[in-house]
Amino acid sequence: MSTDRVLMAHGSGGLMSQQLIDEVFKKAWNNSYLDPMMDGALFEVSPGRMAMSTDSFVITPVFFPGGDIGKLAICGTVNDLVACGATPLYMSTAFIIEEGLLLSDLKKIAESMAATAQKAGVKLVTGDTKVVEKGSADGLFINTTGIGVIPSGIDYRPACIKPGDRIIVTGNMGDHGLAILAKREGLSFSTPAVSDCAPLYQIGRTLQKYGADVRCMRDPTRGGLATVLNELADQAGVGILVKEREIPVSPVVQGACDMLGLDPLYMANEGKMVIFTAPAQAQEVLKDLQALPEARDAAIIGEVIPEPRDMVLIETELGAQRIIGMLEGEHVPRIC
Repeated sequence: MSTDRVLMAHGSGGLMSQQLIDEVFKKAWNNSYLDPMMDGALFEVSPGRMAMSTDSFVITPVFFPGGDIGKLAICGTVNDLVACGATPLYMSTAFIIEEGLLLSDLKKIAESMAATAQKAGVKLVTGDTKVVEKGSADGLFINTTGIGVIPSGIDYRPACIKPGDRIIVTGNMGDHGLAILAKREGLSFSTPAVSDCAPLYQIGRTLQKYGADVRCMRDPTRGGLATVLNELADQAGVGILVKEREIPVSPVVQGACDMLGLDPLYMANEGKMVIFTAPAQAQEVLKDLQALPEARDAAIIGEVIPEPRDMVLIETELGAQRIIGMLEGEHVPRIC
């Protein structure tokens, strides 16, 4: 390509479109499913239940400490499939590119997606590109759809949650939200804020052996831990009690939130899971999780209670209880 930026002609469907596909996307993602360059991907369907998830990513900035919009797009969809109990297999993606985006940045993002997909064991099998006029898309938007297969005996649904079940989080809360906020606003801390963006396929594989003793999983992205717990309490028709002192939060996130008047329980995460387990297996599940690099700070933070239904309570450091509700409004906008 004779230009260093994306032009409207790259979205024309002609020669420059083909050059963009060949030199950016096909070069980064080449595999036997994508290489035939058909109008769709052809692949074998595994026996059993399948899971499908779709998401769109509009984060700003597109590069941030710990990742970029491409890595985020893969991780977000992989983790949604893992939360369904599925082994991720295939992904499609669509790019809406703003005229003027640096081609070098687009190549970095495509390569980041390829590396993250390879790590997670998924194939990017089909995609689409559109180019829009300058000022219409804030650089780049990415849509993804993922497909995975759910092994026999796995059924991760809110309806499976029971009173007495234990609640595990797989690590520190709020890292992604603070990393994006710090990058966007030019904030600096003695310890840099780094996103936790990661594909959690190993967590899914590790928990499969527990079958029905793992009741439900959910990734606490937008709205953070507090919002996810409220969603699940409502969907399962149960109450939830968590202990403030047991919820892992890094000193940098806690300190920054105290300074900025934010609550880490509402900060976004992109590499964590909330897991509900049968009480008898909770400690064993926790031990297995802590053996994984992406879950070494996992902790049991509370339990499911029969009453009050549809409500989340938190026991404070002083031993008092208060209600924590869902996020109202925007905590940190354009976070994923």
